[in-house]
Amino acid sequence: MAETLSPALRAVSDAVLAVAAQQSVENVLQQLVDRARELAGARYAALGTPDGEGGFTRFLVAGMGDELIAALGPLPRTHGMLGAMLETAAPFLTTDIHEHPRFRGWWPERHPDMRSFLGVPIVTPDGVIGAFYLTEKEGGFDAADQELIELLAAHAAIAITNAGLYERSRELSMLAERNRLALELHDAVSQKLFSLVLTAEAAATQLDRGGDGARTHVARAQELAREALEELRSLILELRPPELERDGLCGALRKHVDVLRRLHRVPIDVDVDDAVGGDGRRDGEVLRVAQEALQNAVRHAGAQRVGVHLGRDGGRLVLEISDDGAGFDPADPALRSRRLGLTSMEERARRLGGRLEIRSAPGAGTTVRLEAGPEPAARPGARRG
Repeated sequence: MAETLSPALRAVSDAVLAVAAQQSVENVLQQLVDRARELAGARYAALGTPDGEGGFTRFLVAGMGDELIAALGPLPRTHGMLGAMLETAAPFLTTDIHEHPRFRGWWPERHPDMRSFLGVPIVTPDGVIGAFYLTEKEGGFDAADQELIELLAAHAAIAITNAGLYERSRELSMLAERNRLALELHDAVSQKLFSLVLTAEAAATQLDRGGDGARTHVARAQELAREALEELRSLILELRPPELERDGLCGALRKHVDVLRRLHRVPIDVDVDDAVGGDGRRDGEVLRVAQEALQNAVRHAGAQRVGVHLGRDGGRLVLEISDDGAGFDPADPALRSRRLGLTSMEERARRLGGRLEIRSAPGAGTTVRLEAGPEPAARPGARRG
């Protein structure tokens, strides 16, 4: 018993760690499928999650080569025994699947024949959200196999549920970003375009009257047009930031700072450790926090100088944005209700398992410090600059 319990416990431990580390749900589930097959002694194993329309959103397999998987064609439908395991929370095992009344009596072309079968639904409080399917164990599956796969199914349920919650959280964050950008468009670009129209009308009036002020109005209109264009470029950059995969966190941050320098004509000092970064999901959240803090500094604080630091502290990634602007009371509830960016930054920090500190006071400038980690190992040849 101890010989089978030890690898089983290791498999469960791996599943818990993978879920806690917030790996992609496909990676977590594939690990569970691979371990389920090995521990139960099955030749084939699969995990399916239904799409609610007679098909599967995902169907992960173990024990089949790429050539065989390709030969089987598109994802299966939720019929026969595949569908039966999604209709009840009760597991099912048999020595010969052909004898079950739900067996359809045929296989797709090149599908291997299967006899022994163990099916275990993946269950949450909301119902069955998927199932494990294991087949072809010499001698058949037993109660111990069923108990082990039920344990793995419980962790699969956690991984799938967490993935759904994260996706909904991400959608809400995107909605908040769109609302903020809509306000920025109204407050900045729309006002400049309105001023541009008035200036152009004034220039036209001066021309009609033969006055000398038309040239001044035209020059002002050109200046407003350039400012509006830079504002739009800045907002487009936020809507579609530089590709992290291509530029890396440090490169993307530098590009954003360059745009802000041109747009707002504010000196921004940058101190970046180029060895920082490498985790795509985390780097995206860090970049968003940096963008929000920088926008607050150059647009709302009236800062004359801004500093950006990105590096490490004790193995954790550290981002710090400081300015010499007007400052504010971070605990003021009225201010928080108007500036949702503060709450957004804190929510991003929590999603990263990190901490956000905002140090500010009226007339004393502001420092936003984000700590997240742990940092991946340094890349060879990294430099600072």
